[in-house]
Amino acid sequence: MNFNFTKYKTKENKKIAIIAIIIAIIAGGSEYQYYSLIIKIDDNNKKIASTTTEFEVRIKSLEDGVIGVKNDNKTLSDVVQSKTSSYDAQIGNIAGTVGSLDKLSKTDPQLIEKYSKVFFLNEHYSPSTLATITPEFLLNEEARLQFHASAYPFLLKLLQSAKNDKIELKVISAYRSFGKQSSLKKSYNFIYGAGTANQFSADQGYSEHQLGTTIDFTTPEVGSSFNNFEKTEAYDWLLNNAYKYGFILSYPEKNTYYEFEPWHWRFVGVDLAQKLEREHMTFYNTDQRELDKYLLLIFN
Repeated sequence: MNFNFTKYKTKENKKIAIIAIIIAIIAGGSEYQYYSLIIKIDDNNKKIASTTTEFEVRIKSLEDGVIGVKNDNKTLSDVVQSKTSSYDAQIGNIAGTVGSLDKLSKTDPQLIEKYSKVFFLNEHYSPSTLATITPEFLLNEEARLQFHASAYPFLLKLLQSAKNDKIELKVISAYRSFGKQSSLKKSYNFIYGAGTANQFSADQGYSEHQLGTTIDFTTPEVGSSFNNFEKTEAYDWLLNNAYKYGFILSYPEKNTYYEFEPWHWRFVGVDLAQKLEREHMTFYNTDQRELDKYLLLIFN
């Protein structure tokens, strides 16, 4: 047999041809059969190479797809996390709003309104709960005076702070019902005449005392007459400190509602009292819509 290897250009093909010849010699076949076998082997190698390349392309495509899916998942995860955080924040805001509305619904709107000759409290109104004032802070320790229970801790802090500063501040009047205010006003009308009584005493339904958040202060020296209370250290102390505990002077000098009453102090909440002090404003000269903003904060 005459084997011509020149037609096989690559070392790989020559190796294939040699293998085919060895097989042919062993099998005793013809040169044509050897050549056919070589061609088949060569074709199979090409097909294998082509298939391998195709697989490699597919694998590369799949790998790219996996990377793309991972990136998409990462992006989706980021979006979901961002949305979740946003929803959590919205839910938190809603919960806070619901909580505020619930708190607001349980707080008497009257507590921040103007009553002296402006708004009216009917005979059925009374504070939601009342606390009895500790006797040591009363001018008459045997009296039973009451104050709005939610505002009472602020009153105690004020009285204790004054005591710590060596100021002998006493309470002479606190919550008064519609009926008690009516009786009081009748007695004032009888003693002083209606014209004079109207200058310093409110009609029933218009008294801040019915709210349960108003106090008349005095000292043992001044007593129940209130004479010259504005000249006492106790009054100066109240001017400089009462707002820290949420109390304001309802009827300062030159007010247009009643005579100057340095002893008459009303609890409106620390936030509002500090705002009025900071801006040198008075309660009754402040727009009611501005006052209403502080209702939710009154017992903070």
